[in-house]
Amino acid sequence: MSSDVVRVVYRKYDGTPHRDYPARRLAEDDLGVWLGVTAGTHSIYHGRPSVEQIPFVLFVPHDAWWTTMFNPPPRTSEVYCDIASPARWDGATVYLIDLDLDVVRRRGTELVELRDEDEFAEHRVRFGYPDEWVTEARAAAEWLFGALGDGTEPFASAYRKWLALVV
Repeated sequence: MSSDVVRVVYRKYDGTPHRDYPARRLAEDDLGVWLGVTAGTHSIYHGRPSVEQIPFVLFVPHDAWWTTMFNPPPRTSEVYCDIASPARWDGATVYLIDLDLDVVRRRGTELVELRDEDEFAEHRVRFGYPDEWVTEARAAAEWLFGALGDGTEPFASAYRKWLALVV
């Protein structure tokens, strides 16, 4: 296991800072890159300084229009997927463009929710999302909605060993 630090940078489509934080590279496999963020990590959230209160694992898939945060209790969202542009890696920094839509699985339930459709619709017009991006974002959200409920990895159990390393 490598202890390389990766800087995770999410922006909105217009370039506005969204999230920015350091994470530890835990592993890379055929699915993607696993990054750990511990409690106490200094970050930027919605453009403002913040400190992570609850650790999490960020999964950055290879060439997909989403990322996923796997969260321990007491966070109510066990799995939180951000619809985002495919990751662009530049050395030890990964850049993503957050496209508003989120797919979330609540802890202890099979309930999967699609969130922020109103924000997506508003930003699509305001920022001028290209039609291809809209199509990819919607397809990713639809796929995730099914995958979070049907046992598809990494959402079923693959994440647990990585989450155990940051809790």
